[in-house]
Amino acid sequence: MADTSMTDLSYVRTEMVPDAPAPRRDTGFVGWLRQNLFSSWANTLLTLLGAWVIWVVVPPLIQFSLIDAVWTGENREACTTIAQGGVLPDGWFGACWPYVGDYFAQFVYGRYPFDARWRVDIVFVLFAIGLVPMLIPSAPFKRENILYMSVIFPVAALLLLTGGHFDYGPFITGQGFWIDYLILTVIVCAIVYAWGRATGTTSLGPVRVTGLSMVAIAVLLFILGIDFGLSHVETDVWGGLLVTLVIAVTGIAASLPLGILLALGRRSNMPIVRAVCVAFIEFWRGVPLITVLFMSSVMLPLFLPEGVTFDKLLRALIGVALFSAAYMAEVVRGGLQAISKGQYEGADAVGLTYWQKTRLIVLPQALTLVIPGIVNTFIGLFKDTTLVLIIGLFDFLGQMQSSFTDPTWASPVQATTAYFFAAVVYWVFCFAMSRYSIFTERRLSTGHKH
Repeated sequence: MADTSMTDLSYVRTEMVPDAPAPRRDTGFVGWLRQNLFSSWANTLLTLLGAWVIWVVVPPLIQFSLIDAVWTGENREACTTIAQGGVLPDGWFGACWPYVGDYFAQFVYGRYPFDARWRVDIVFVLFAIGLVPMLIPSAPFKRENILYMSVIFPVAALLLLTGGHFDYGPFITGQGFWIDYLILTVIVCAIVYAWGRATGTTSLGPVRVTGLSMVAIAVLLFILGIDFGLSHVETDVWGGLLVTLVIAVTGIAASLPLGILLALGRRSNMPIVRAVCVAFIEFWRGVPLITVLFMSSVMLPLFLPEGVTFDKLLRALIGVALFSAAYMAEVVRGGLQAISKGQYEGADAVGLTYWQKTRLIVLPQALTLVIPGIVNTFIGLFKDTTLVLIIGLFDFLGQMQSSFTDPTWASPVQATTAYFFAAVVYWVFCFAMSRYSIFTERRLSTGHKH
């Protein structure tokens, strides 16, 4: 019998084994289906349920909006199957798009004077010129862009839409007003400086910001009083998409900075400031927006002195901005609470003041963490603009509802067509905001990576 105790049974491979192809079930379209739609029995059930919902909802929408729709015509007869010799059981075609085309200008401008609508178009163009570069991260001149959108554009839009040349009355145009305003500016700056000293802040930054803000208000009052030769257009005739965008953009632009200040105030160590901010936030969060609009339109004039009035749209803008700021404050406060204590201690260790620490260390991280919540608040605000109809402001949806009284296009499919068109428009705006939110999150890498 041979002795095998000393036999070398080891084997050393001299070449790498070629990579074997992945299983077919884990690659390609089949692999994507297994990983994303049928990875478990629960996901499989949800996939089948979603497919059934799509099958039930999408084909009828396509049938109504495209296949059975009418695309040309001058009145309601164009949308009747009787006039076209059709045999549909309900006597009507699908969507009546000629009606939308006939009322499209009214859906955008409302009752804004026809010969002055070029001013609205210029405002839309100016808004796009400032918004698009600001949303592109690689676009240059960001500081100038922000200055344009926060200062130049609002003033230009207000002058174009209203016509400017505001009559302030003898209270402002009197000789003593500007002297009183100068004294008020000095007093406000002194209060801000004293507050900073009380909180241990030696920087004069808040005082400079306050002084520049007071000067900016004075310059704005002066500019709005100049006659540029434009006809005055009352806000009562504004309507359609114009009112929707004015309310939404103003509410968004005002609620974010005000919400940040309220969130910082709620976390302040000063009892009075914290109590005021908490009371403000809880009050506005506890009242429905429809009640806020109703009170601003109906009840507020009852408490004003005789002869003193505020524009209805201005009252709605203030109410929406304050209401949204309360919700925004809670979103921002969630981001502030997520910042670790070490970030605050590190900022204190290098000798940063409160405002430097907040501006350079805390807020950038906090706002980055709550981007989804901020955009969600913006989307809710954009959709809530439809509530202004209760105070007599005809926004995009309200303008559509007012068109239902026109007998020229009255038909059983008129309202359905209008609401379908409104849903598409609102979806485009809200979907665009949500996608940009996702883009910003990915660019800033705010997600948790494993």
